[in-house]
Amino acid sequence: MQVPLLRLQCGVNSYDWGKVGQESAAARYAATTAGPDFTIEAEKPYAELWMGTHPSLPSKDVETQRTLLDMVQDNQALLSTEISERFGSKLPFLFKVLSVQKALSIQAHPNKKLAEQLHARDPKNYPDDNHKPEMTIAITPFEGVCGFRPLAEIAHFLQAVEPLRTLLGDKAASEFEQAIKGNEDSEDPAVITKNKDALRALFTILMESPSEKVETASSALISIAENSPDSFGTLSGEVETNPTNPAELAALAKRLNGQFPNDIGLFVFFFLNFVKLSPGEAMFLKADDIHAYISGDIIECMASSDNVVRAGFTPKFKDVDTLTEMLTYSYAPIEEQKLQATDYPYAVLNATAYSSGSSAMLYDPPIDEFSVVKSDLKRTGAKVTFDGISGPSIIICTQGKGKITVGNKTEEVQEGYVFFVGATAECAIENTGSGEGEDNVFTTYKAFCELAPAGEE
Repeated sequence: MQVPLLRLQCGVNSYDWGKVGQESAAARYAATTAGPDFTIEAEKPYAELWMGTHPSLPSKDVETQRTLLDMVQDNQALLSTEISERFGSKLPFLFKVLSVQKALSIQAHPNKKLAEQLHARDPKNYPDDNHKPEMTIAITPFEGVCGFRPLAEIAHFLQAVEPLRTLLGDKAASEFEQAIKGNEDSEDPAVITKNKDALRALFTILMESPSEKVETASSALISIAENSPDSFGTLSGEVETNPTNPAELAALAKRLNGQFPNDIGLFVFFFLNFVKLSPGEAMFLKADDIHAYISGDIIECMASSDNVVRAGFTPKFKDVDTLTEMLTYSYAPIEEQKLQATDYPYAVLNATAYSSGSSAMLYDPPIDEFSVVKSDLKRTGAKVTFDGISGPSIIICTQGKGKITVGNKTEEVQEGYVFFVGATAECAIENTGSGEGEDNVFTTYKAFCELAPAGEE
């Protein structure tokens, strides 16, 4: 059988929110992998590099130009029997690099049952019948919003941001405040359900606000951000207890209004956690969790689906009714959304890797479709060997130079190179770069699927 190591040619999507030209990591990586017909245009936005078998932008084998989907369908051993029986004859995950210059839509991805219903009802706007839980790992500093804020923070902004309260109406705001008063942090399931119902009611009112009221409120909000940035979103005398940095919040409001003038998203922000990730930090988004990306380059891995329910910061199709009905309305501090990396136990570092502080860190969300390992090899000759697993992998290099070996096949690796590794194959990656310190770090991300044995979680 052919050695299950394939270098992939991967396509890049150009969307308005992407970073422009060489600023886009997705474009720079694509320049090494997308084939001879691809050149980076200086003024063009490049948003997403797709790696996988999804039919919207399937990856190809560099040598044969066959799609990866064709190859795994012809040879199911590349996926493994277990993966094929569970997920069908395709990769169960879609691996991406996103480069975000302009805010993406306020959105959520439907759970499996809802995805099937939406696809049957409206296949044009919901092209898949699959759910789409996803994980984000920052390559560069990242900004986004994710999940509903703690209820006390939302109540704070109802008091501190007059245009928000005016838009919602004092009656709706007061009803929410009374419903949650004294129970914001309760762990009683019945109280949590009551709190979620109150949050659902208030958020639905916000999302159904007439456009003329949103425009008036937006003008008032931006006026405050421009004229009083150091007290933006604060109550008099309570700057220290404000949920976020006032000047930072004011600057963000002005930036987002510049991208999407008078958009309801300006007010959704006061309901959602503002998150900043440093390179290597991650967060996991369950199906039906509300979120939006604001800026940065990220690795993203998700179940193989392209379903998005949008409701703000977008010129695309919006489905406010579906969004407000589908959300979990879970509320929690942003730290609970972040996903902590742990040492990956099925990777062996050689002595050079150990002595240089190299690492192989696992990002393991609570789903079956995917996990990701980030490897940082910090010296020439540093090497990590991954045990064979009963599922497929895709590997992308985001920094440095090295080589990858599977069986008797070895390939050169440099920034932007993407490889597919078939099931059960042991895989070794080694730093072959030159230089010292940060100038010689070889970084790869390995997305994979491996099902737990029967009876195990």
